[in-house]
Amino acid sequence: MAHGSRTAVITAIISNSIVTVIKFFAAMISGSAAMMNESVHSLMDTLNQGFLLIGLREGGRPADNRYAFGHGQKKYLWNLWSAIGLFSIGSGLGLSHAWHSWHDLGTKVASEPSIFMGLTLNPLWINLAVLAIAFLLEGYSFLVALKAYLIKMHNAGKSNPFSFLLEADDPTLVAVVLEDSVAMLGLAFAALGVGLTAFTGNGIWDVSFSALIAITLGMIAFYLGFTNMRFLADLRDSEAEATFLRVTKKHHQVERCHDLRSIIIDETNTILVAEIELREEAVVPGLHERIQAEREAILSQLPSKKRNDAKLHCYAAARASVIVTLQRTEEIIDELETAVKKALPRVSHVTIEVEGIATLAEIPDEPPP
Repeated sequence: MAHGSRTAVITAIISNSIVTVIKFFAAMISGSAAMMNESVHSLMDTLNQGFLLIGLREGGRPADNRYAFGHGQKKYLWNLWSAIGLFSIGSGLGLSHAWHSWHDLGTKVASEPSIFMGLTLNPLWINLAVLAIAFLLEGYSFLVALKAYLIKMHNAGKSNPFSFLLEADDPTLVAVVLEDSVAMLGLAFAALGVGLTAFTGNGIWDVSFSALIAITLGMIAFYLGFTNMRFLADLRDSEAEATFLRVTKKHHQVERCHDLRSIIIDETNTILVAEIELREEAVVPGLHERIQAEREAILSQLPSKKRNDAKLHCYAAARASVIVTLQRTEEIIDELETAVKKALPRVSHVTIEVEGIATLAEIPDEPPP
């Protein structure tokens, strides 16, 4: 489980929970459509970040009898549910409320003073005060998420935070950053809607910015849904495959590789599968001495009266050849696997099949492109 993602999600849940309550309070007093949509927006953010937290918890569970490679993809599934909920409920309810508010224009003016518990409250100042508090709380949440995001970006060797949104391998952190970004943008829209309505006396500004908040929410939800579906569709890890090719090219006993494939389980687990051919002139030298030593070790275990048996000598030679060849093959596979995992730690499982040994006649003068 990514510590940065978890911290960002928990911070966002706490701040959005507080903001939701005070926004609903302001919306009930002022009757502002934009403020009501902002309260719905914060409520959806809180619920969806709860989904993200469940996804982090479930995705961090280790492998077991039912899930051989761990539960990592459950994180993307919960994130997908989060995006669907954000789109269908948050955006849908927001647009519906904006529509009804547009039809009700003229029946209530948001800037008129309201009576609440015997107190006369100015809706404009209530809304602006609530938006200011929300800006501080959601701004802090945004900074926490942004810091974790920038750290991950720099660790990946990237410098453009906007293009990294399309490349980041942690959709949970991306979701929090985008939701907090939209939350800040929504606050600006709500302030404009409330302020322009109070200044002009025309409620269409409040309704228009209310609809804009809902539309923006839907656009971000669509992007998050697309991002998480990408990781649920057997996405290949091109960097892991390139790393494997680079490692095999440097290994003097590997001639070529075939059928290289990979699957991303989550951002910390990639499965890589490949077939390789070994280079005859690099593998064979040195095997004769090892086979002879293994043969002598096998014969030494026989009773002295059977050590001159020709059939047992043939058996010992054949068995020694098989044992040493398998040992050397396993050593090469282990060397490749260790080098790949060292270069790219997220490659958690490597399966390499030795297809055979490329003879001198099969080796081309120039390596294939």
